[in-house]
Amino acid sequence: MIPIVELSRIMASGFAPLSCDCSVNPQGFLTIRIFEPESGRVELLLTGVSPQGLDSIRAISNLIGELRTELKAGRRGFAAFG
Repeated sequence: MIPIVELSRIMASGFAPLSCDCSVNPQGFLTIRIFEPESGRVELLLTGVSPQGLDSIRAISNLIGELRTELKAGRRGFAAFG
C-alpha cells in the first residue's frame, strides 16, 4: 500500500472541493471520510476498507471513481470489507 499520507493527499485531490480524510485502524483497514469542509457535513463514510491492491496511482484513481459514483447515487456511508 502507498503510505497513508500520500494516499490521503491523492484521495483529497480527487474530491475537491470536498475534503477527504483517510486513516488506518489497528487491524490495518482504512476509514475514508468525504466531507464538506466548511460545515463538516459528511457526504460519504466508509469503514473497513481493505488497503490491499491500493499500491498504485491507477488503483487509487479507480477507487476515487467508484466513490464518486456512490456520492452521485446519494449514499452516505457503508462498510466495505475485503
